[in-house]
Amino acid sequence: MPMKIDSNIDSKIDSKIDSVIARQRVDDLEAAIPFYERLTGRTASRFTFAGVRLASVGPFLLFCGPDDAVRTFAGVSATLAVPDLAAAVEEGRAAGATVVMPPQPTPNGHRAVLRHPHGGVYEYVGP
Repeated sequence: MPMKIDSNIDSKIDSKIDSVIARQRVDDLEAAIPFYERLTGRTASRFTFAGVRLASVGPFLLFCGPDDAVRTFAGVSATLAVPDLAAAVEEGRAAGATVVMPPQPTPNGHRAVLRHPHGGVYEYVGP
C-alpha cells in the first residue's frame, strides 16, 4: 500500500532545512540531463565547480568528471539547502557533527560539509 504523504506537513513544522537535493554521479552529463528534465519538468542549470561538471535539475544534482575531481562529490550523501548556513553549521556542531569543510563561497551561494555523528556526510548550502 502506498504511503500517504501529508501535503500540509511544512505548515505544521518550522523546518531548518528547506530542501534535500539528491546527488547522482553520471558518466555523460549531457546524455543524462534529458531524462531528469522530463522526470522533473525542470530545465537543467549547468555549472562547473572544482573541476567537476554539474547540472542542477529540480531536486537532483548530477555530476561527472575525472575520478580525482569527483571523489569529494561522490563521498557526500546529499545536499541540504538551509536558510541560514552559519546557524545550521553551529547547530550541527553542537549536536555532535564534525565540520569537514567550513563555510565557503560557491558559484551558487555558500557551502559547508559536515559529517554527522552516525557517519553520513552532507553538504549544506545557503545564501
